[in-house]
Amino acid sequence: MSWFDNEAPWKTGNERGGRVHWTRVAPFVFLHGGCLMVIWTGWSSIAVAVAAFLLLTRIFFLTGFYHRYFSHKSFETSRAAQFVFALLSNTAVQRGPLWWAATHRHHHAASDTPDDPHSPTQFGLFWSHIGWLFDPANHRTRWNLIPDLLRFPELRLLNRFDTAVVGLLFGALFALGAVLQAFAPGLGTTGWQMVAWGFFISTVMLFHITNSINSASHVFGRKRFPTGDTSRNSAIFAVLTMGEGWHNNHHYYPAAVRQGFYWWQIDITFYTLKLLQGLGIIWNLNKVPEHVLELGRQNLGRRHQVMPPKVDRDPSVA
Repeated sequence: MSWFDNEAPWKTGNERGGRVHWTRVAPFVFLHGGCLMVIWTGWSSIAVAVAAFLLLTRIFFLTGFYHRYFSHKSFETSRAAQFVFALLSNTAVQRGPLWWAATHRHHHAASDTPDDPHSPTQFGLFWSHIGWLFDPANHRTRWNLIPDLLRFPELRLLNRFDTAVVGLLFGALFALGAVLQAFAPGLGTTGWQMVAWGFFISTVMLFHITNSINSASHVFGRKRFPTGDTSRNSAIFAVLTMGEGWHNNHHYYPAAVRQGFYWWQIDITFYTLKLLQGLGIIWNLNKVPEHVLELGRQNLGRRHQVMPPKVDRDPSVA
């Protein structure tokens, strides 16, 4: 039942780093195994295009809303828009908005310590990338870290039954492929082909791209700011994740809506959020303080060892 109802009873523990509940592995085997459907379904330009569209839009929903809005409250929006973007973000198959935000806030509060759910320094690269998700200790939502979000019953409902949204996406993609097969057979697509590309392949790529920030961005790259952890900046990961690769910047000042602090640090999520601001959908975007920018300029070209940070406290992190 816990696969469908996140508030159903589930045996959890407090151990970290290596404790696996094998029934939690099954959905990931299903996701990755589903990619093999292309052996039988083949491909079409429309199916690949839908997969690419869903990959890019869902990266933005995750980075812009699950991360920068729900986790760090780096801008404001209306209650209706908040729910719509939570729903869209939920299609990424990375669980509900409250679980995601609480887990991420916990990561910031305990970054690279034994209590960090996904530290490569503590538990290794594989654990930080995917293994931590199989630990029952990380299954529950840490309600104490998200008091600002608990007052929205619609978010609690979505968080509880997040797999319902995933099922709707799966069904919609199959229906789209079936309709195209019936009314536009020249496109060469089918329901199962659309599922193979639009759901399985796109979702697996999305998972590994976004989770590289948990793992690789604490191992590869450079440190501009002294954060007291191993967070690093990487232009390559920043391009892949639409801005999340400026991870050392983010760990130094998490409250900023912009993670590419300087004009040459590409941050596509930030540019898109600025567009939404222009449309009046979001507002009050938190800026990077000038003293933080100046410190980064002074540190240009230097490599930092782990040292006690001096950081403006992010109000979203307990």
